[in-house]
Amino acid sequence: MGDIHMPDSVHSAEAPFPWAALLALSMAAFITILTEALPAGLLPAIGQGLGVSEAGAGQLVTVYAIGSLVAAIPLTTLTQGLRRKPLLMTAIAGFLIANTVTALSTSYALTLSARFVAGIAAGLLWALAAGYAARMAPDHLKGRAIAVAMAGTPLALSLGVPAGTFLGAILGWRACFGLMSVLTVVLIFWVLAKVPDFAGEPAGQRRTLRGVLALPGIRPVLGVVLTFVLAHNILYTYIAPFLAGAGMVGRTDAVLLVFGLASLVSIWVVGVLIDTRLRALTLTSIGLFALAATMFWIWRDLPLSIYTASALWGLAFGGCATLFQTASAKAAGPAGDLAQSMLVTMWNTAIAGGGLAGGLLLERLGTSSFAPSLLILIALAWVLTLSATRHGFPAGGRLG
Repeated sequence: MGDIHMPDSVHSAEAPFPWAALLALSMAAFITILTEALPAGLLPAIGQGLGVSEAGAGQLVTVYAIGSLVAAIPLTTLTQGLRRKPLLMTAIAGFLIANTVTALSTSYALTLSARFVAGIAAGLLWALAAGYAARMAPDHLKGRAIAVAMAGTPLALSLGVPAGTFLGAILGWRACFGLMSVLTVVLIFWVLAKVPDFAGEPAGQRRTLRGVLALPGIRPVLGVVLTFVLAHNILYTYIAPFLAGAGMVGRTDAVLLVFGLASLVSIWVVGVLIDTRLRALTLTSIGLFALAATMFWIWRDLPLSIYTASALWGLAFGGCATLFQTASAKAAGPAGDLAQSMLVTMWNTAIAGGGLAGGLLLERLGTSSFAPSLLILIALAWVLTLSATRHGFPAGGRLG
């Protein structure tokens, strides 16, 4: 595209569905999630390699989340006027640099710094991805485009992290991060070849943070993100001690595999139906999560119930990022990137809050307190979604 700014729906309505470009964004999402989560499966080896404790190695995850948390909104605000493709390339280059440094560094402080840079890159990429995907597709397929772009997320969680942990045991943890850098180089060439460029927002059309927050539907969407993702992360972060309480700690990997496979089914279903069923899918996801939490509470001593509940949990969670990002994009309109940066910040707040709240519940009340706490948060998400009938999660209508 040149600098002539024409509505994205005009140039996209006549074009075929942009699979190659959207799958490049999906690979970017895959690398982002894998970069974030990979250290969790390699903590003992990383700690030994850097001469720190496992708790110290765990801070590689913490500083990554902090980088995303503090960078998403300011960076997105400052870069509203910049062209999208160079900005996307900058974020991807951040992963290349950070993962290469992590693979080669023998300094704990340098490795932490690299992880912080990776977190900043993630905050920028997540703020860009959904709006970028939506701009590439015809109006009636924008939700599906976001779903394709987000498909790398459950793939990374269900397949990438276990595979990375397995390879780490064979090749060493540094080789895993080196492999991530190789994948990122492939992604850079893929983006250069297949992903279109778009203009930034003209100066007169840029929104302020307060202005976007005031848009109808934005606050309910952010509220649902906070409550739903907080509930998820309380359980996901402390799934091992929860399963230990059920006598299934040795089956943690199998439970997470069931969760991951169900998540893949969810992302497919959401991708097919989201353009006409956003509200119904969101309420269904929340309802499935409530049913899973109820089963975790009442029948937590039965392995079959645990596996069934884990499958329902995966069906509830797998497509939720696509649902929330699509709802945010629909409510924000042209201010979509800034709205997405707020969603990224809220999501990372929920991740951090899940670790904190889950830890407090575990220490003070034990794992039996998880399910009822989840149900309270899920009920809040349900009420917020129901209340957002006209904006946020509207009844009927397409993403325009």
